[in-house]
Amino acid sequence: MTTRRVPTRLLIPAILALGFLLIPLIALVVRAPWRHLGTQLRGTDVLTALRLSIECASIATAISLLVGVPLAWVLARVEFPGRSVVRALVTLPLVLPPVVGGVALLLGFGRTGFIGHALSDAGISLPFSTAGVVVAETFVAMPFLVVAVEGALLASDTRYDEAAATLGATPWFTFWRVTMPLVLPGVLAGSALCWARALGEFGATITFAGNLPGTTQTMPLAVYLTLQNDPDAAIVLSLLMLAVSVAVLVGLRGRWIRP
Repeated sequence: MTTRRVPTRLLIPAILALGFLLIPLIALVVRAPWRHLGTQLRGTDVLTALRLSIECASIATAISLLVGVPLAWVLARVEFPGRSVVRALVTLPLVLPPVVGGVALLLGFGRTGFIGHALSDAGISLPFSTAGVVVAETFVAMPFLVVAVEGALLASDTRYDEAAATLGATPWFTFWRVTMPLVLPGVLAGSALCWARALGEFGATITFAGNLPGTTQTMPLAVYLTLQNDPDAAIVLSLLMLAVSVAVLVGLRGRWIRP
């Protein structure tokens, strides 16, 4: 139920909150050097950072889909001791400071980390590499996918799964041909959120993978570095990231954003 009469004591704080959120975005658009936008975007460093960001975010999303969807299914459909604890641990990266996540990744997958020795013996070195960027982005972004898919699974009707089982369908067949089509909108929404979060990751990436141009310097890191020397170029990069974020929100409209 909606109302057209809004108490002044609620309207004023609402306007202040909206202004607080919009003023920085408006300033970013207004201060953008539109005349030199094309020149800035065609810069080699910009294109390299953009390509690396898109590639790493896409790989991180693919990995999250591969292992995150089964994890969401287990959390939603399987009863086991400590499930609430596991769910809390899965969602922990959502609230964990990204820099802390980067430190944890170093301690876990670094050369002298928890399993770093085994990785080094196998010839795998993750820190300060492009693979390290993917690992950092997957760590911070996968929970968005898991939460979205688990919510879709919890909201779906399990009677279809039960009907398929009574007709002799195997659990694997039921998962792919019955469950997944039902929760596909949730999977797509979670994938979009996961990709956007991976694309904008900064703290864990710079801590675990560093800021090496052409190797680990993604768009957020390029914005941070460019801001110190060329504010106009940093504004252009920020504007590009803003455009990507708006595109993701438009894609999610109707699924997560209700009119």
